[in-house]
Amino acid sequence: MASPFTVATTLSCTSSSWLHGFVGPTNEISKFPDKRIPMLVVAQKKAKKTRKIILKEDVTDLGKKGQLVDVKAGFYRNFLLPTGKAQIVTPGLLKEMRMEEERIEAEKKRVKEEAQQLALIFETVGAFKVKRKGGKGRLIFGTVTAQDLVDIIKAQIQRDVDKRIVSLPDIRETGEYIAELKLHPEVTAQVRLNVYAN
Repeated sequence: MASPFTVATTLSCTSSSWLHGFVGPTNEISKFPDKRIPMLVVAQKKAKKTRKIILKEDVTDLGKKGQLVDVKAGFYRNFLLPTGKAQIVTPGLLKEMRMEEERIEAEKKRVKEEAQQLALIFETVGAFKVKRKGGKGRLIFGTVTAQDLVDIIKAQIQRDVDKRIVSLPDIRETGEYIAELKLHPEVTAQVRLNVYAN
C-alpha cells in the first residue's frame, strides 16, 4: 500500500508528438521509436491551510483579546467564527489595529509625562507641614496617615491624589519624613513632610 504522503504512479507514453515537447526535435525521438518511457509522478503532502485571525475575546489555550494568531482554517470556520470569538485579518483591520496601538502608546506617553511633571512639582514645593497635638517629648497623638497627606496636598497645591499611591513611614513623633507617591509605574515622587506639634 502506498504511503499517505506520497503516491507514485508510473505513466507510460508512446506518443512521439507528446514526447516532442519534453525530449526535443523529432530526430532525437526517432532513436527511441516505440519504447515506453516510465515517468514517476510524486504527490506532495497536503499543504496546511491556516488563517491569520484577530481574537475578539480571550480564548483559552489560544490567546488574549486583540491578539493576532494563526489557526487552522477548520477551527476558525467551525468554532471561532460561529461563536464570534475571532475575525479574519484584513489589510484594513491591520491598519486600524496599528492606529489604535499608536493612539494607546501616545496616551501612555502623555500619562507618563504628566506624572513626571507632577513629581517635579512635589519635589520643588519643599516640605509639606503637618500639625499634630503634641505629647511627651517629641511624641504626637495619633499617627500621620496617607489620607492626611492627601488632604494637605489638596489644600496646598490643589492637586487630587489617590491615597492608595501614597507610601508613608510610621510617623509617631515630630520631625522630617519622606513619603513616596507612586504616580506611574515608572515615576515615583518623593515628598518631604515636616511634622510638628502645636
